Amino acid sequence: MNLSAISNTQIGIVIAVAVVVVACIAIWAFARKRRTKRLRSQFGGAEYSRAVKEGGSRRQAEAALDQRADRVESFHIRPLASADRARFVDSWGKVQARFVDSPGGAVTDADQLLGDVMSTRGYPVSDFEQRAADISVDHPLVLENYRAAHQSALRQTKGQATTEDLRQAMIHYRTLFEELVGEPETARAVGA
Repeated sequence: MNLSAISNTQIGIVIAVAVVVVACIAIWAFARKRRTKRLRSQFGGAEYSRAVKEGGSRRQAEAALDQRADRVESFHIRPLASADRARFVDSWGKVQARFVDSPGGAVTDADQLLGDVMSTRGYPVSDFEQRAADISVDHPLVLENYRAAHQSALRQTKGQATTEDLRQAMIHYRTLFEELVGEPETARAVGA
């Protein structure tokens, strides 16, 4: 092909195509970066990193996190009614009081109580990993606490948890409990 035979129109078309390709790549990179930033913000850095590690790649992890968000969006998550809130707060007080005499039993009760709160709020309470994934969408800041508490509870069932492990588990469970039970009050305080 003779370069002198290329017309200005053909050169213009090649340049325009190149500009469009570069623009598409830039838009794709910007969108991907924005998606990553949004997901890190929504799920927290720890859960995002955990998803990438388990997913094998950032693309697969981000797709899985988006699926989590879509799944939870399809639920009918509702605030607790005043009577439910009062009942759960009373139950939590009893669970905490039980810790003195039976730390292991209190941790088991705390885990069950959280499942009841989640169920009443509208979260499905299947296996722990699915529960944690669902909670990660709306409560990413306390998710690591929830995971740590659950690990202590599992060690407790095998007789491998110390009293300190169980105390930490109760603290972690309380963090999630307070967020789930007190959420509407927090929303009212922010909106006021």
